[in-house]
Amino acid sequence: MAKISAVDNRLDRIEEKIDKLVEAIISIARAEEKIITLSSFSKQQAKQIQDLINRIEELEVSVAKNTNTVRLVNRTFWLVMSSAITAIVAMMFMNSNSI
Repeated sequence: MAKISAVDNRLDRIEEKIDKLVEAIISIARAEEKIITLSSFSKQQAKQIQDLINRIEELEVSVAKNTNTVRLVNRTFWLVMSSAITAIVAMMFMNSNSI
């Protein structure tokens, strides 16, 4: 009887250790799944960041082109305005001299 009890105790301890190993393996599997998910998420974030960088670079080129266009329009506007004002003043000066 004592031998059977000792064997039962030993089998119980082995069974407990096997249960702990099973729990550890399950925990490792869950951790691996989380790592895979985080890795996938990280790759997705990196792709989105790269897409945003590309869009910003395209916007920088577009802004540079628009800056030149606006500068040209601005200079043309002031050239026309100053010519118009000069013409008006010259007409007023000529009309005041002829009277």
